[in-house]
Amino acid sequence: MLFLSTDASMASAWGGLGSMVIVYGLFFVAIWFFIFRPQSKERKRIAGMLANLEVGDCVLTTSGFYGIIIDITDDTVIVEFGNNKNCRIPMDKSAISKVEKANE
Repeated sequence: MLFLSTDASMASAWGGLGSMVIVYGLFFVAIWFFIFRPQSKERKRIAGMLANLEVGDCVLTTSGFYGIIIDITDDTVIVEFGNNKNCRIPMDKSAISKVEKANE
């Protein structure tokens, strides 16, 4: 009789552990779905936007300045700001937050 009651208590302990594993599994799936997945989609969108930069595109920098791209290298771009054609600033590509194509 003692042996049977031990099996019953072990079964209930494993049942509680199994439900706890399921709850934690669902929690981690929800975290991935609501936090990590949108971040990776946004990173892919930004990488695609920066890969399609062309000379003449109007860009918005992360500091809030609008300018026109006049030269592109691997890591940097040279952006011309305002009506003054002498205001050309080299900056990192990651400083660009939005691109408006020249032909649109």
